[in-house]
Amino acid sequence: MNEALRLYGYWRSSAAYRVRIALNLKGLAYESVPVHLLRDGGEQHGDGYRQLNPQELVPVLLHGSRVLRQSLAIIEYLDETWPDPPLLPATARDRARVRGIAQLIACDIHPLNNLRVLQFFEQTWHVPQPERELWVRRWIQEGFAALERLLQESPSTGEFCEGDTPTLADCCLVPQVYNAQRFGVDLEPYPSIRRIHAACEALPAFEAARPERQPDAPSRQ
Repeated sequence: MNEALRLYGYWRSSAAYRVRIALNLKGLAYESVPVHLLRDGGEQHGDGYRQLNPQELVPVLLHGSRVLRQSLAIIEYLDETWPDPPLLPATARDRARVRGIAQLIACDIHPLNNLRVLQFFEQTWHVPQPERELWVRRWIQEGFAALERLLQESPSTGEFCEGDTPTLADCCLVPQVYNAQRFGVDLEPYPSIRRIHAACEALPAFEAARPERQPDAPSRQ
């Protein structure tokens, strides 16, 4: 499986951030192809990119001639193709827990504060920025309150969301904490989330995936 990997993403996309973390944890080299989500109305809406992803969303991962979409599906593909180190636990019960945490973040929290939702509020309903930011914080706080309880109450929680090695769940958690910090969410009520986030951020794979470290980040241009 030595075909080249090419990741289409945006420096501040949470979904692309998840995949970058997974690629780094696997030690996989890849080419980063920036897709600017704001320039000229959004490059993801152009005809060329639409051929890659009819949803007009990032990320897309190319592995040779294979076109992979949706961040959680991409990460599981990486885990099945390059199983070491694993991003999903060995038992069905533990895998279900990790997937549940990942989906809590990626399917329940993130879509409500995604770019296209906020753009619709702004451009179609003309919702002022303070109200848009209040919307974002509201759903992050509700999701984090539930996640914090799940982490605190489970004996499976270790240094990371599941045990003492990073998993798919941590790949999702760290970008969502980044979003929470960006929108001014008070993280004090979530000690388990803060502790796990700090443990992740101490690892080179997570540090290298940070938005500010990407070639299309404004600070790098």
